Amino acid sequence: MKIAVTYDNGNIFQHFGKTETFKIYTVEDGKVVSSEVIGSNGSGHGALAGLLDDKGVAVVICGGIGGGAQAALEKMGIELCAGASGDADAAVEAYLKGELVNTGANCDHHHDEEEGCAHDCGSCGSGCGGPQITGKNAGKKVRAHYLGKLNDGTVFDSSYEREEPLEFICGAGMMIKGFDEAVANMEVGQIVDIHLMPEDAYGHPDPAAILTAEISQVPGSENLSVGEHVYLQDNYGRPIPAVVAAKDEKTITFDANHEMAGKELNFHIELVSVE
Repeated sequence: MKIAVTYDNGNIFQHFGKTETFKIYTVEDGKVVSSEVIGSNGSGHGALAGLLDDKGVAVVICGGIGGGAQAALEKMGIELCAGASGDADAAVEAYLKGELVNTGANCDHHHDEEEGCAHDCGSCGSGCGGPQITGKNAGKKVRAHYLGKLNDGTVFDSSYEREEPLEFICGAGMMIKGFDEAVANMEVGQIVDIHLMPEDAYGHPDPAAILTAEISQVPGSENLSVGEHVYLQDNYGRPIPAVVAAKDEKTITFDANHEMAGKELNFHIELVSVE
C-alpha cells in the first residue's frame, strides 16, 4: 500500500491544490518500508488525483482540500484523510495506528478552487470542517507525558516508561477526542487527571467490525490461533489490525474493533511544551 502526504520541509502542506511536492510512503504489514518525495509538476486538483493514481497511491493525507479535489480522489478510489497538520512522518504513523481520522477539511467557501482555501483549513475549526477542538493550544505542536489506566488500575500505556513525552498537533485528529480536549486548555507544566467515557476515547464496539469467513477462503488462517493479532486489508489495501476472536473447523472470526473500544479510560497528563 502507498500513502501520499502533501509535503513541505517535513510538514504537511495545508493546501492540496497548491502543493508542490508529495511524500509517498510504501507500507507493508502495517509498517513504512520506504519513502520518496515527488514533484506535483504544477498540476491542478483533478490532475493531482490522476498523478497519485498513476503512482499507485491508496491513501492521501493533507490539510485543507476543496470539494472538486475530494470528488476527483473519490473517483480514483483513493481514500482521503484531510484536516491533518504538523509532522508528515508522525501523521503517517498515527494513521497506521488508527489514530488519524478524516476531519473533512473542505474549503467550500474559497473564491476559486484552484486558488486554495482562504485560510488554514487544517486547524481553524471554524467553518472549514476542520478539527472542532477549541482552546489556546489547538493547532499547535505540543509535547506531553501521560499515564493511562483502566478503571481497575491496570496501566495500559505510559510515556514515562519510555522516558520520552508524546508529540502531536493538538486538535489535528492525531489523538482521541477527550485527550485532545484536555490538552487544548492546559498550561505548560500543568498536570491534570481525566476520566473518559468510550464516546470520548475509542468509541463503542462496532458489530460490523466483527468478520467471520470460511477458513478455506482466507489463506494462512488455518495456522492462526484465537487471541492472535493479525492485519486485515480493506478495499483500499489499508492495513487493519484485528484479533482472532473465534475459530472452529470451518470458520474463523476476526474482531477489528480497537482493543480499547467500549472501555472507560483514565489519563494522568503533564504538558511539557507548546510550540
